[in-house]
Amino acid sequence: MGDEEPLILLREGDLQMAQKAEKVGSAARSGNTGVPDRGPFTNEPLTNFNDPAERRVFEEALRLVKARFGEKHPLVMGGEEIWTDDSFTSLNPAHPDQVVGVFSQGDQALARRAVEAADAAFESWQYVPAEERAGYLFRAADIVRKRKHEFSAWMVYEVGKSWVEADADTAEAIDFLEYYGREALRLAQGGEVSQIPGEHATMRYIPLGVGAVIPPWNFPFAIMAGMSAAAIVAGNSVVLKPASTAPAIAWEFFQVMRDLGLPAGVFNFVPGRGGEIGDTLVDHSRVRFIAFTGSKEVGLRIYERAAKVHPGQIWLKRAILEMGGKDVVVVDETADLDQAAQGIVVSAFGFQGQKCSAGSRAIIVEGVYDQLVEKVVQVARDLVTLGDPEDRRSYMGPVVDENQYRKILSYIDIGRQEGRLLLGGEAPRGEGWFIPATIFADVDSKARIAQEEIFGPVLAIIKARDYEDAIRIANDTEYGLTASFYSRDPERIERAKERLHVGNLYTNRKCTGALVGVQPFGGFNMSGTDSKAGGPDYLLLFTQAKAIAEKIIE
Repeated sequence: MGDEEPLILLREGDLQMAQKAEKVGSAARSGNTGVPDRGPFTNEPLTNFNDPAERRVFEEALRLVKARFGEKHPLVMGGEEIWTDDSFTSLNPAHPDQVVGVFSQGDQALARRAVEAADAAFESWQYVPAEERAGYLFRAADIVRKRKHEFSAWMVYEVGKSWVEADADTAEAIDFLEYYGREALRLAQGGEVSQIPGEHATMRYIPLGVGAVIPPWNFPFAIMAGMSAAAIVAGNSVVLKPASTAPAIAWEFFQVMRDLGLPAGVFNFVPGRGGEIGDTLVDHSRVRFIAFTGSKEVGLRIYERAAKVHPGQIWLKRAILEMGGKDVVVVDETADLDQAAQGIVVSAFGFQGQKCSAGSRAIIVEGVYDQLVEKVVQVARDLVTLGDPEDRRSYMGPVVDENQYRKILSYIDIGRQEGRLLLGGEAPRGEGWFIPATIFADVDSKARIAQEEIFGPVLAIIKARDYEDAIRIANDTEYGLTASFYSRDPERIERAKERLHVGNLYTNRKCTGALVGVQPFGGFNMSGTDSKAGGPDYLLLFTQAKAIAEKIIE
């Protein structure tokens, strides 16, 4: 094709999109977006529960939520509520006889119907200006901020989070809404490209289409809301399949977005069995992308199924996957051992070790091994109380359900053969899925409890010959999510920054607790596609770049 090819007229929809995108981009550049100025992004502050007034407000939120136990909820697609005879219950893992909520359960036909509703909504939603889409997120953030203790209370009851862990989850959800709203306005300005004489070049980031969002139960508010909000604010429509052990908190967020007047079909709520609903969504020819956070096994299944092109499918699906981890805290002989012991325990046992970032391995050089192991056990005895998370004094609550409970106990049995049990190991009698903080020392780096993701309060301590050996052991796993390195040696810290192969590396602090906008989160290898949630690259995963060259006609 020669240089003198005539200009080709855009389709009417493309023209409208181009005009709106240019308007948004111009407004964003000038600061006049039509959205009230939110100021620079800052992380939502955590609640100080040492304040008696804050404690009273949280206790009232617990009472409010508990009074709603047993409510029934429908599926919602295209704005229509659908009730099914087939339903399931969400239970309180501290008291499994308590029904938190009852949810209508979808099937394959309803999953396909939800995709069709989302596909229809996408036809107009993709052309809605970025400032309008961002406005929904900002208003949602304001609502959640006003009701933050209520949202946190749902997580105390539904997944067994302590007050502090639930509060951090809610704060992160607010952060995602605020951050992704601002990122959508930034992307609306387009990408920077070079110019040549006689043409005007631009690059726009346009949405993909219908997305299946499949969140986990361990961060049932933050990750669910973050993945959903990122997709929506980028101009996509979403079918949300909430985790079956955490549908109540997903319902509460869905209600916020629906009450804000988000157009019907842009956000659809479809709980159901993963093998039935999940597979149907992943396989559907009109689903353009899948955003998933969960186990390696399920993530690999999604990755494989998403690669298959189905009849009528005219694109290669995008898989945005955050999977597991076998995360590590490495300590050399120069480290502050008291600080390291605290970091090891908090990394291992926060939220019962049910974090993909949890520090389930501690690798300690032999020169300080015995001394630090003793300190770790003592800190765990002093800090990690086990009890009903409704009680503010409980550091650890129950694990999420019976399946998780039995899986963790089976790994503890394996650990008895692979290491020296120093703490825990025996589940208390009584109701609830409670497992105490469990520590094994003298574990071989190739042992199962040192290689496989347990997702529970089990710590494997490994002895290394020296600093070099510790780094080698830390990298000797199929995962690559988070690591923490404790040392006072600046040269070793710099070498660890280069050689520890993880997506999120921390020095002289715990390996959990990434902050939105500060530590974009996502890992290497079998930890996923390194999505970097909460960072400036994340919304790019929900868009595609369109380069436009307009010949200048004199």
